[in-house]
Amino acid sequence: MSLNITINKKPVTAEKGEYILDTLERNGIKIPTLCHMKEMLPSGACRMCLVEIEGSGKLITSCSYPVEEGMSILTHSPRVINARKTIVELLLSNHPDDCLFCSRNKNCELQSLSEELDVRQRRIIGKKNNYSLDISGLSLTRDPDKCILCGRCIRECEEIIGVSAIDFSFRGSKTIVGTSFNKGLNTSSCVNCGQCLMVCPTGAISEKSHLNQVIEAISNPEMQVIVQYAPAISVSLAEEFGLEAGRDINGIMNAALRKIGFNRVFDTSFAADLTIMEEASELLHRIEDKKPLPMFTSCCPSWVKYVEEFWPAMLPNLSTCKSPQQMMGSIIKNYYSKVEKTDPAKIYSVAVMPCTAKKFEAQREEMSTNGMADVNAVLTTRELAKLIRIFGIDINKLQPEPADSPLGTRTSAGKIFGVSGGVMEAALRTAHFVITGKELNEHRFAQLRGFQGIKETKVKVGDMELNVAVVNGLGYALPLMEIIASGKSNIHFIEVMTCKGGCIAGGGQHIGANTDAIIARGKRLHDIDERESINVSHLNPQVMELYNKFLGKPLGETSHEYLHTNYSKREVLK
Repeated sequence: MSLNITINKKPVTAEKGEYILDTLERNGIKIPTLCHMKEMLPSGACRMCLVEIEGSGKLITSCSYPVEEGMSILTHSPRVINARKTIVELLLSNHPDDCLFCSRNKNCELQSLSEELDVRQRRIIGKKNNYSLDISGLSLTRDPDKCILCGRCIRECEEIIGVSAIDFSFRGSKTIVGTSFNKGLNTSSCVNCGQCLMVCPTGAISEKSHLNQVIEAISNPEMQVIVQYAPAISVSLAEEFGLEAGRDINGIMNAALRKIGFNRVFDTSFAADLTIMEEASELLHRIEDKKPLPMFTSCCPSWVKYVEEFWPAMLPNLSTCKSPQQMMGSIIKNYYSKVEKTDPAKIYSVAVMPCTAKKFEAQREEMSTNGMADVNAVLTTRELAKLIRIFGIDINKLQPEPADSPLGTRTSAGKIFGVSGGVMEAALRTAHFVITGKELNEHRFAQLRGFQGIKETKVKVGDMELNVAVVNGLGYALPLMEIIASGKSNIHFIEVMTCKGGCIAGGGQHIGANTDAIIARGKRLHDIDERESINVSHLNPQVMELYNKFLGKPLGETSHEYLHTNYSKREVLK
């Protein structure tokens, strides 16, 4: 049903039941917001989206007020502009004056609103906050002084991720966002996904930077500094430099990394192929030997930590495979070092990941060999962009270069690890070959692609019918886990990615990207899969060479030693 309303003296047709903010945006009128999160119920907490109802003297929140027949709305009247400006000034009154040093400088919503509303002097002076930094986490840092209490991080953690590691504490002017008993992220149920960081409008949450230690290692002539980068990085890095979303700059990135000073540049997609060889073999082994099913993927460290905390009884269902990042780190330290006749202690292994949780994963006790970490430092997509700028590299003037060998060749199956459903697709392609000795006639699984929360399908593999599922976003895992725990599930294999869309939307990616940008990244990965000739992991020649020269066979003694691990129950405050 259509409604007739007036916006800024002009007649407009609105839809019954929609909020004023949606009507305004649909008509090309931008309204500032801070607490608003699209596709979620409005809270109206920040008041930035105020509009005036003409003739009533009322200022109302457009994000939470539905349109009404005959309503006359003023979006930028003097009263509205002054109210919005006052809100920003009140937020700034106790906000730190450290924009130059803030990780969100030039990408801060509060800073942008100050510019848009022409806030140029301090009219309101408040008592500055003086909270302690929370640096207890291995992936994220919290700075409560910069928090504006918009609540977006809380809603993301609770309603989207399903973890509820943070919430409002205390009341009135003493309200803060904190963890359970305000003990810090390290003892909380935080899974390090970084999605709170992605929705935070200021610098109240940031990744724990590894930039300085990486720069120090590069400048050390005694260290051989090796870098690997995840499948999703090449289709997301471009946005950090103002280029179109989804543009693949893989070759340019290789060249930039060499100019920075990395001794070797490897593509983690190679290790994704390696993961598939082990994971597909493990799945078949579980089915044949009646081991715990369904088997869950283990390449997402946030998901692994979630199982350790909330579903420890399901730990036997987790694949024992390390993630591609950790497999690559292990191979670099334990195989490549021998090939190059280099002391592993003299190798500094860096991973560039679209994920903040990878920082946590690299520091897990399980992810080391003989007391030596497989991966020494992890940079997010954002940190890599900063590193490129620090070294004064103009990516527009670089010529594409290939990754290094012997750990640089990949298949497109390894590349699609970066998008939801990609791990499952890659595993099914190889599982089919291992069982039947034949390649699939059609390697694409359309049922497993897309952004639905849970995707399921059945795949005929020889005489076996595999039931598989893909969980696209950790918040969708709970109902599926409850079904499995009840014993009513017949699923064999489940892929779980914490971030909706997969690694293309990870917590280490470009801040401010919209849904269209994330879709463009995923589409580009699928385009790569379409146009390249080798789209199955078991045909990667360098992976086969690695097995012949070092690993032996999938699930063999050597591969178990270097490519597999186990997890245990984790006690945290909830």
